[in-house]
Amino acid sequence: MANVYFEVYGCSSNVAEAEIMQGILCRAGYRIVASSRDSDVNVIVTCIVKTPTEHRMIYRISKLTEEGKPLIVAGCMPMVERFIVERLNPKASLIGPSSISRIVDAVKIALDGGRAVFLEREGYNICMPRVRRNPIIGIVEIAQGCLSACSFCQVRFARGRLVSYPPDMIVEEVRRALADGCREIWITSQDNACYGYDIGLKFTDLLKRILSIEGDFYVRIGMMNPVYVKPIVDDLIECLDSDRFFKFIHLPVQSGSDRILKLMRRMYTVGDYLEIVDKLRSGIDKLSIATDIIVGFPSETDEDFQSTIDLIREVEHDSVNISKFGARPLTEAAKMKPLPSSIVDERSRIASEIAREVALSRNKRIWVGWCGEALVDEEGLKPGSVIARNAWYKPIALKDDTIRLGERVYVRVVEAYPYHLLGEVLA
Repeated sequence: MANVYFEVYGCSSNVAEAEIMQGILCRAGYRIVASSRDSDVNVIVTCIVKTPTEHRMIYRISKLTEEGKPLIVAGCMPMVERFIVERLNPKASLIGPSSISRIVDAVKIALDGGRAVFLEREGYNICMPRVRRNPIIGIVEIAQGCLSACSFCQVRFARGRLVSYPPDMIVEEVRRALADGCREIWITSQDNACYGYDIGLKFTDLLKRILSIEGDFYVRIGMMNPVYVKPIVDDLIECLDSDRFFKFIHLPVQSGSDRILKLMRRMYTVGDYLEIVDKLRSGIDKLSIATDIIVGFPSETDEDFQSTIDLIREVEHDSVNISKFGARPLTEAAKMKPLPSSIVDERSRIASEIAREVALSRNKRIWVGWCGEALVDEEGLKPGSVIARNAWYKPIALKDDTIRLGERVYVRVVEAYPYHLLGEVLA
């Protein structure tokens, strides 16, 4: 059988879909290889959420094309920027996010010298074979698409309108992950909070179903648009209060200015966001909050930007993903007059600096000296080190080459950095 090489970029949904494609190929007898030097066919799972990411995709497609081997382009790019892919490689096969079950057909066609194009919905990306990137993390996709119409977002055109997966299938997927040895379950989709709107359920109904599953594991809840969190915030606190859930939430605010939020079509106000945060932090002690912010959105004034900085300081996010605005094709914001790049660059620098200061201050105040249990869930960057997560999903670097993935260890935090902690193992 042929050798297949994968490059995977983007969100956890992309990672989950790549795991499934690899699992299906392995079941069919194909071999997954770690380098394109050893491959007979290459697969790139693409992301187009930001302009720099798109440029990276163009570069990698070009490089893989130069190898002269059959190429399959998966992920979001074939759905919204097919013309770019076809310009770079007219022979490249295409698979959309909802067509990954056709990967064996695509590989066979590509190896035979043909070109496969599978861009239609083929079913749910769940309860299929897997080759897990991390053996103790089960990434469970619960839906495709979303209900929002954010003026800057191109991904919604690639993923479409919300299609929630049946809860029984999601529960079965979690059970399969646990049977495989996973100790962390990541609940993922384009917007978790709107799960169930199309099938008469609430997201928290699903979380309570997952809570009923027996086993020793943590659940991490992925990104949620605040507009859909607000109606379920009380039920969400009840779920997060369980020992099974990381006390962590990814709540993108995007801007601290109501005027900019309106132009972004985010459908909530800064006041709404702060109300949600206040409720969550009141209900869950030391709750970790991650957010996303776009700086330099068209017409953003100094006052708008300052409001964003004020919000970062007030909320004290544990992590802030700051993006410079870049117009994405097909979006409403692409028609707006952009700000000078020098202004956008400077605002990005300032926001990043403030976010780091705030995160470091919070980590020093809350976490230095903390002792407790943590789950080792990834290898460290340095040889002989690992990363463990406590119940608040704080990454704690440990210098200990005797610890293995999946172990629970008792640790003390001895030093704080903006986006991770340094610990020592006590037991």
